[in-house]
Amino acid sequence: MRVNVNATRCIGAGQCVLIAPEVFDQSDDGTAMVLVDTLDDSAQTVVREAVRACPSRSVSLAEN
Repeated sequence: MRVNVNATRCIGAGQCVLIAPEVFDQSDDGTAMVLVDTLDDSAQTVVREAVRACPSRSVSLAEN
């Protein structure tokens, strides 16, 4: 699976970074950015939680 962040939609709440800091970080302007290209099985559960927690719905998952 691949994780995506819509930077235009992101409001910089940082929930994804708090939930999965190994997958997400925040840029200087506060928008989320993805640190990994693809997710292994162990990271998928925590990233799904980050997707649900995103208040702007800017984090999504896609099949490779």
